Amino acid sequence: MADTPRRSLSPNDSLPPVEPPSAAFLVQLFLVPGLIVAIIVCVWLAFHWLAHLGNDPQAYVRTLRRDNEGRWQAALNLANDLRGPAGGPLKSDAPLAVELGRILSDEAKSGRTGEQSQTLRVYLCRALGEFSIPDAAGPLVEQAGNLNDPQTARAAVEALSVLQANLAAAGRSAGDPAGITAAVIGASKSDDLQLRSAAAFTLGVVGGAGAVERLTELAADPADDVRYNAALGLARQGRAEAVDGLCEMLALEDLPPAAAADVAAQSQRYKRALVVVNALRGVALLVDATHEPPPKSLLERVQATADDPVTDVRSSAAALLKKIERLSAP
Repeated sequence: MADTPRRSLSPNDSLPPVEPPSAAFLVQLFLVPGLIVAIIVCVWLAFHWLAHLGNDPQAYVRTLRRDNEGRWQAALNLANDLRGPAGGPLKSDAPLAVELGRILSDEAKSGRTGEQSQTLRVYLCRALGEFSIPDAAGPLVEQAGNLNDPQTARAAVEALSVLQANLAAAGRSAGDPAGITAAVIGASKSDDLQLRSAAAFTLGVVGGAGAVERLTELAADPADDVRYNAALGLARQGRAEAVDGLCEMLALEDLPPAAAADVAAQSQRYKRALVVVNALRGVALLVDATHEPPPKSLLERVQATADDPVTDVRSSAAALLKKIERLSAP
């Protein structure tokens, strides 16, 4: 077969003619990426600004009063600043607490049910709980009684326990302790399990008339978490009614180690250890409240946990047993 002679290139074989770019092409090439970068920068600047409001109460109030999606971030930053080392002045700022309470009340009455509004209410409750003045209690009591919004009510109930601890540390008392107890008792009657559980814990912290009676009722609740928190609350109040619940918590047996892929089993094992450690703390609370060693049945349960497979449980049990030994020493 004869070789086919190669055809030499001619000007007609060159690349297609170059045409000027169209407007659509230029938009896709420059304008669209530019807009994306601009949006990213604006979002970053917004969050950077919110994160650096500093401890200026009016800056927080102005931001929270704006009807936009960034309000919850400001509420989160405020809660974090109140918990931080520089939060002392904010915790005692009565006008700020009152203004935050108004914003929380207005948001709750607005009827908005979106995720942003819900998140804002939760973080406002948490922020109010970080104060150390009685002015923060009123708005939380109001939201604790809002059983139509269990998530906000739960945040308010949990915040009341933190507020009570802060007030006690500052040597102050709540302006209306009876109203706080009544609101938490009301929340403890909710059908929402998480709200009922939070209320059981907070009742043990705030105490007051009717708290022990309600905690005793909650100690027989069908839900484990509610019973356990009720037992801890009764122990904090120095009540013998806590013994059965604490024994139940300490009697939980360790689960076999789970494979790394078995997330559910690992979670159950972790929760069991957490419950037992909290029970040991509950026994310590009972001892502190009564200044007496725990009853024999409870002491035996504590001693049994000294050989628990979980390190945190063993160390907590050892510390508690030493505490009891010191108390029993002549």
